[in-house]
Amino acid sequence: MAVGKNKRISKGKKGGKKKIVDPFTKKDWYSLKAPTMFSTRTFGQTLVTRSQGTKLASDGLKGRIYEVSLADLNQDEDQ
Repeated sequence: MAVGKNKRISKGKKGGKKKIVDPFTKKDWYSLKAPTMFSTRTFGQTLVTRSQGTKLASDGLKGRIYEVSLADLNQDEDQ
């Protein structure tokens, strides 16, 4: 053992403990809109991670596919 070192006293570990962050605090709600030919324009909402650095929120929205009933878009209960 080196002179002057006390094993019983610990000052803490390097780096420390990471804070636990709720993943939903980093997300935003976006409205889903249908084309103008339908009487109902907005038909829902979706969560997307916020823009950070070079990663854009709009890139997270691209390519998503949603299934919506035609009757819901036309506000018609007969279809």
